[in-house]
Amino acid sequence: MKFELPFSKFQSTGNDFVLIDARDPQMRNHVLSLTRAEIARICDRRFGVGGDGFILLLAHPEYDFEMRNYNSDGGECTMCGNGARALVRFAELQGIKRDHYRFTAIDGEHEAKAEPGLIHIKMKDVESGVPTTAGMTFDTGSPHLIRMVTDLTDFPVVEEGRKLRNSPQFMPAGINVNFVEKANGQTFIRTYERGVEDETLSCGTGVIAAALATSEKSGEVTIQARGGQLKVKFEKDGEAFRNIWLIGPSEKTFEGVIR
Repeated sequence: MKFELPFSKFQSTGNDFVLIDARDPQMRNHVLSLTRAEIARICDRRFGVGGDGFILLLAHPEYDFEMRNYNSDGGECTMCGNGARALVRFAELQGIKRDHYRFTAIDGEHEAKAEPGLIHIKMKDVESGVPTTAGMTFDTGSPHLIRMVTDLTDFPVVEEGRKLRNSPQFMPAGINVNFVEKANGQTFIRTYERGVEDETLSCGTGVIAAALATSEKSGEVTIQARGGQLKVKFEKDGEAFRNIWLIGPSEKTFEGVIR
């Protein structure tokens, strides 16, 4: 890269992202010309800034902004709920202040609300879960497998997650793998994310999938990830799920310039 790239680092329940304000046309051209290898290097925790993802805030003529997001391997990825929460807070800090946001992402239109300490993101409707031999799958903006386990604390998430992520039944794209345990009236989750190819401390679309998989009726569900708690509100309509909201904190951790 031969230009300066101001960035902000955000974390959403431990899921961390490098965010770039690319609304300026020149900056937009610069960041959209980054190669997959350059984005991966920015996300590298030893040679770059470090992050589970790389997210762009882009101008859009019909929405408050457009979200463009990439995995830490540099590839453009499907919807990221935690990343969207980070981007809404980032947009607010960059001067885009709204009582109610409308933005567009890879899976279409979303709504959002920002309040002190919490960001609310409205996610896409989910028609139903799909049973497989490995567990139940859901498309919550990204494809997720939910596998119920016991003793989640000591479960080999990376080893088992990598096997299932690359299972022939989910190829060629692969799938995000979530291991879920219900214990003492609480729901716990650990996630292996494709594109990161490791366990992350939290995954928003995975938390939504876990809430839908473990809930028998409409309402609000709290899910405990390693990085913190997230809430999911939804309405259950037969096998389908409507009016899904992901709710949780997101905060700026630092900022800098990549040269």
